[in-house]
Amino acid sequence: MKNNMDKEKFLALAAKKYEHINALTDKLTMMDYEKGLVEIMQELGREVAQSQLGDQAQDRRKKRGTNPPSGQSK
Repeated sequence: MKNNMDKEKFLALAAKKYEHINALTDKLTMMDYEKGLVEIMQELGREVAQSQLGDQAQDRRKKRGTNPPSGQSK
């Protein structure tokens, strides 16, 4: 089930991360800044994906949409 995300919903999700991104300027090194930015952007990406695709299935190992084999292979 795919839900289209409108611009306002995306901007609302991004606005939640704005303060965190601005707080990264307090980091002492570029490495710390980059690591923090990567974590924030991954979290934002996960939130956008969940918003568009829905929540994860209960059992993440369960396969969906696959057809069983038609017969045994030799």
